[in-house]
Amino acid sequence: MQNSRHVSLLTSGQDQVLTIPPEFALSGTEVLLRKEGHRLIIEPIPPSSLLSLLSTLQDITDDFPDIDDGLLPR
Repeated sequence: MQNSRHVSLLTSGQDQVLTIPPEFALSGTEVLLRKEGHRLIIEPIPPSSLLSLLSTLQDITDDFPDIDDGLLPR
């Protein structure tokens, strides 16, 4: 993959629009945009769903007690 590519900026109303080529496509639907000097930095914001949070947690290795132990059969 290339590190840079020449692209055009478009104007839509008062906004400036940048079309991101497929090789630079970002995952997700939101980004954090900031300016550092003359550079424009675009960073993807990971989705904040419960499933994505749970996928970052470590597996539970504790032994849980048998809650049916001592109950009468059905």
